Amino acid sequence: MDFAVVQGDIAAQSADCLVNAAGTSLRMGSGVAGALRRGANGPINEAAMERGPVELGEVAITDAFDLDADYVVHAAAMPHYGDGKATEASIRAATRNALSTADELGCESLVIPALGCGVAGFDLADGARLICEEIADFSGETLSDVRFIGYSDEEIETIEGVAEAVRGPA
Repeated sequence: MDFAVVQGDIAAQSADCLVNAAGTSLRMGSGVAGALRRGANGPINEAAMERGPVELGEVAITDAFDLDADYVVHAAAMPHYGDGKATEASIRAATRNALSTADELGCESLVIPALGCGVAGFDLADGARLICEEIADFSGETLSDVRFIGYSDEEIETIEGVAEAVRGPA
């Protein structure tokens, strides 16, 4: 599947589904989760935690509240905060499960961050490669607009470089 790389705040994106970079407890702390929690302007943290904990690599779905989306898919690419780091297997599974879940929900558009990277301890370039490979390999029924989002200039530069390498020559 083709995908775009975009820069910005995930909470400001408009899509059928936004993906939260979650831990297995589904507690929405800082980073992507904090941005989504603030943007949702509602009890999204409580809604997410009611659906947890989940196994590493699994996902849970909540309403998006005031975000410009129908759903938030909470993808657990890392263990509960402080209980370890993300792994290649957890990033791949969380990405695949987020894409599949959005497709099963009938979503056409999805925005996904660098799951398992940053505070979760996985190297951004390596994590971005795993996510890009999973998106590129995905074929669903309804999902057609997938955006891989980064926040900082440095993140975007890394993600764009990795995305180009995964896509290969035009």
